[in-house]
Amino acid sequence: MDERRPLMEITGATVRYGAELALDAVDFRIFAGEVHSLMGENGAGKSTLIKALTGALHPDKGSIFVSGRAVRFSGTADALAAGISAVYQEIDLLPNLSVAENICLGREPRKLGIIDWAAMRQRAADVLDGLGVSIDPESQLRSHSLAIQQLIAIARAISVDAKVLVLDEPTSSLDVDEVAELFRVIRELKERGVAIVFISHFLDQVYEIADRITVLRNGRRIGEYLPGELLRIDLVEKMLGRRVAELGVRQAGEATDEAPQALLDARGVTAAPGITDADLELREGDVLGLAGLLGSGRTELARAVTGVDRLDAGIIRLEGRTADLRSPRRAIQLGVVYSSENRRTEGIIGALSVQDNITLALQADRGVLRRMRPQRRRELARSWIEALDIRPADPDRPAGTLSGGNQQKVLLARLLALSPRVLVLDEPTRGIDVGAKVEIQNLVGELAANGLSVIFISAELEEVLRVASRVVILRSGRVVDTVPSESLTVDSLLALVAQADENGTEEGA
Repeated sequence: MDERRPLMEITGATVRYGAELALDAVDFRIFAGEVHSLMGENGAGKSTLIKALTGALHPDKGSIFVSGRAVRFSGTADALAAGISAVYQEIDLLPNLSVAENICLGREPRKLGIIDWAAMRQRAADVLDGLGVSIDPESQLRSHSLAIQQLIAIARAISVDAKVLVLDEPTSSLDVDEVAELFRVIRELKERGVAIVFISHFLDQVYEIADRITVLRNGRRIGEYLPGELLRIDLVEKMLGRRVAELGVRQAGEATDEAPQALLDARGVTAAPGITDADLELREGDVLGLAGLLGSGRTELARAVTGVDRLDAGIIRLEGRTADLRSPRRAIQLGVVYSSENRRTEGIIGALSVQDNITLALQADRGVLRRMRPQRRRELARSWIEALDIRPADPDRPAGTLSGGNQQKVLLARLLALSPRVLVLDEPTRGIDVGAKVEIQNLVGELAANGLSVIFISAELEEVLRVASRVVILRSGRVVDTVPSESLTVDSLLALVAQADENGTEEGA
């Protein structure tokens, strides 16, 4: 038992949403200069606990202490004043403003009531310099990569002299080099005594950066552990409440026999930005994985073959016939559907109900003059909720209140309701927990076994090998090889996607 006084502690935290018990007498503590990882499935209570720590909600029961002193936050402003700050998975910055403006937004230095622009730029430069980040404070935010924007969000969070920094899925969209840079910044903050709550579904990253792990399950604290004393398989089992052997992960190579003719055949596909002369062949019942480093063209190729982006050159055939996929609507009519990697802005409509989200695309395809009967919409939504085990099984619940894994299931239900022949999934398991990942992966396998053809994109190479029967290797916007997954290992696949291009430069460098 650590005898030091925690920098921040919450005891007996209990939160109810109506009849639902989101947190059940949870204790959590974090010490100065440590990274404490909060682990659990989607719906385990992590988000609710973070909201309590940052003043976004007040627990029905429980006490919060900062440096041993009891506090009561009436809102996030109180938490910020106490040095508690957060950076969420979806970066909440303004791309049309400068880096300095984003860092100082709402806290701009003023002289005689007017913003002191020189002082603001200097303040931003000082914060960035303290993190070892070399960025022009006057540059526009949108000109920087997602990884740099993540660091700018952290700079904003600590610019208020943060004592506790919450990082919610900060690496979900970063490549290996960008994760390394983020971890360098985290270690710099540790050295300065900042306490960091780190939330991630990447176990490797948790074991690399965390000093302590707390596991939540079904709103209850299962325990607090030191990483060196907890095997990874034990951590997963504590999160899920069942043995890993019971999960039944689908293994690569279980696809149906190859059909003599491709269902979807793309040749010479060129599309802006970044896809050049790419070939792709998808067979019936096939799961085709797209693998490549960040910027290799995985998403761009998926958008090109599903009508989201127009082709500059090339041809796409469905069952041997030329298909004019000039728009997503036309692609849907031909049985080709696409699920974007960005659930928040191009997928779920959080304010609408689960039922409305599921039936949205089908109603759009029918048009405004052929309205679906309310009873039919209800039946359809309930059937997909049951088929995909969407929880809670409430068609009237706002979709934005569901966990990430269940939101992904709602998106899948929306697409599957269209009875597609080709399903393109771009990062369908990003930001969701281990159990939900396995459910999605197994669902993909079941769909393929029933004849649906799937293109599957994931930055996690192990996941690509687990799900796909064949893997397409992309590099610098080109398809360089297609390899049976059974002949690959994670290491050999990583070597293929990271090889130097013809000019001798490393992809993603």
